[in-house]
Amino acid sequence: MGAMTSEKSLLRLAASDGANRTSGLNDSARFANIVMPHIDDAYRLAYWLIGNDADAEDVVQDASLRAFRAIRGFAGGSSRAWLLSIVRNTAYSWLRKNRAGAVVTVDDLEAVELAQVKPGDPDAETPEATLIAKTDVERLRAAIAALPGPFRETLVLRDIEGLDYREIAEATEVPIGTVMSRLARARRRLVATIRGEGFERNN
Repeated sequence: MGAMTSEKSLLRLAASDGANRTSGLNDSARFANIVMPHIDDAYRLAYWLIGNDADAEDVVQDASLRAFRAIRGFAGGSSRAWLLSIVRNTAYSWLRKNRAGAVVTVDDLEAVELAQVKPGDPDAETPEATLIAKTDVERLRAAIAALPGPFRETLVLRDIEGLDYREIAEATEVPIGTVMSRLARARRRLVATIRGEGFERNN
């Protein structure tokens, strides 16, 4: 999914917010270097969390403005993880305001999911990974969209955006061990959905 708003539009948004600041041009340059290279990643994450293009665009616009206002506080490290953390928090704020019932907390999930994740590397090649790879794209998309938010965001950040565990931990503000646990659970739920709905394609 490509960006739904041009880079020039976002740059104008940031520049207009900083027009009255003495260091506005410097902030705009930092915004262009730190935020804009990852704006497509921001749209994809917002889309997966929100579920439609128009609202995801609103979330990214808001998140971009927040990122611009916080740009002086960026102290280095992964600029992509920093931006996606802002997008994630903005998306959840939007969901709480507009679709309160859609926000599922990890505590809610733990209360109904008692089975523990098997130890091991969630990225190891498994029959389940092969099944996911064989699944029709549109049906796989629907299965991912059906995952609870904490699992969906972890799966998207790892398997679609390609972030490493450290970056995901930074973006979602949880320990790396929690990232690995959520990823394993997300993949397990995804496979269960695919098998349960008969999503596997015939070879």
